[in-house]
Amino acid sequence: MEPEGVGLPFALSFAVDPTTLIGDTVGYVSRQEVSMPTAVFNGVKLYYEEAGSGQPLVLVHGSWTDHHSWDLVAPSLAERFRVVTYDRRGHSQSERPAGQGSVHEDVADLAALIEGLGLAPAHVVGNSFGGSITLRLAAERPELFLSLSAHEPPLFGLVAADPAVAAAQEEFAAVVELLSAGDMEGGARRFVDMILGPGAWDHQLPPEVRQTVINNAPTWLDETRDPEALTLDPVPLAHFSRPALLSTGSASPPFFAPVVAGLAETIPGVRQHTYEGAGHIPHQTHSDQFVDAVTSFVRTVV
Repeated sequence: MEPEGVGLPFALSFAVDPTTLIGDTVGYVSRQEVSMPTAVFNGVKLYYEEAGSGQPLVLVHGSWTDHHSWDLVAPSLAERFRVVTYDRRGHSQSERPAGQGSVHEDVADLAALIEGLGLAPAHVVGNSFGGSITLRLAAERPELFLSLSAHEPPLFGLVAADPAVAAAQEEFAAVVELLSAGDMEGGARRFVDMILGPGAWDHQLPPEVRQTVINNAPTWLDETRDPEALTLDPVPLAHFSRPALLSTGSASPPFFAPVVAGLAETIPGVRQHTYEGAGHIPHQTHSDQFVDAVTSFVRTVV
């Protein structure tokens, strides 16, 4: 049972056809340049990719999608860093364990991946629900971090009374209803059109991406049933001493800004960044700006 007054999980991070995107795009890394193994971390088989060399930088995707959501930024970042992307449990090529999942499992998976690949300490960048996972790990295991970056984590439990959060609950509930009835495509379509705009499902997402979203819909539904998915204890973050970056998009739905503002009051010395003209997925729609912002931030880390 979810906490009273808390919205449903919001995590969008699609790998969209670059011809439909606003802003510049970059090339893709060929298969010869990327290591693409599957390994067991925290008892679960996770698919991951590595590219580049230098300080380790781990990219944690949001819900509904997979590691491909980083395809427009990973090649440029790999020119400067050892970049690791992966499919979170329950997504695409990673294992989907039976039974109710928990955000704590995602956090433990990320910790195990960082340690298992010898990445610690690492720069960790999370989008949406991936940002929530990143922040939770920072609170629990700060020694694993060189820095953290989180874009619009859906930690609505921290701002449950905010009017924008309350207003969104009805629409999120409609998505849950469709998915619970077995209409995965209908629920995915409604969610995408709600977030990216009417017609986005048909006109912005190519068929293979739509299929990925449909395939991963059960995991998002599972996340809605985890009572701790949308909140965290902010107190440990007050002791996080590594550099931290929180970001929003100027064109994002209104319920993310209060979350980020609240977190910014908690994390000491946190930096804030706004992607002008971008929304919830700047690494997809404004990839050059995203690479510049992350790189500029990470360069300040001693």
